[in-house]
Amino acid sequence: MGTPPPPGSPYEEPRTPWTPPPFGQTAPRLAGRWRRLFAGIVDAVIVSLITTPVTWDDWRAVYDDVAGAVTRVPAGDGLLVAVIGFLYYWLLQSYWNGQTVGKRLFGMRVVRESGEPAGLRPVALRQAVMTVLGSLCCLGLVDLAWILFDPRKQALHDKAARTLVVDA
Repeated sequence: MGTPPPPGSPYEEPRTPWTPPPFGQTAPRLAGRWRRLFAGIVDAVIVSLITTPVTWDDWRAVYDDVAGAVTRVPAGDGLLVAVIGFLYYWLLQSYWNGQTVGKRLFGMRVVRESGEPAGLRPVALRQAVMTVLGSLCCLGLVDLAWILFDPRKQALHDKAARTLVVDA
């Protein structure tokens, strides 16, 4: 009767000053950088497998072993590959609890900064920024490397859409 409750129990006396966590009482943990990398590799392989039939002729056009010369690759297929990649990420993350196949395998999901499910518009913005930055020379690498230095482990496309990648 006279012993205090153990630390961390729901009956513990409130501490002052107290500030609530950013996502309410149960803030999800941010997903680790290495898991994000490996999930991204899984998703890139899946998108590559999906787009290979579209780009197969381009791969033969890059190096013609009969002529022994390198030729230009048509840019039209690159746009189609970008659209297919955008749709893969956007539709899965919008309708599959903020997860792609890679994120699900590694136990992560995309949420809004408030902790709510991301939804159609934020995920569409997130993927549009990722697709545009990935299509421009070195900006795709800058976008992905940004999580190495950001305290909330957000890439530039996460910052633009105000999303976080958290443990599922």
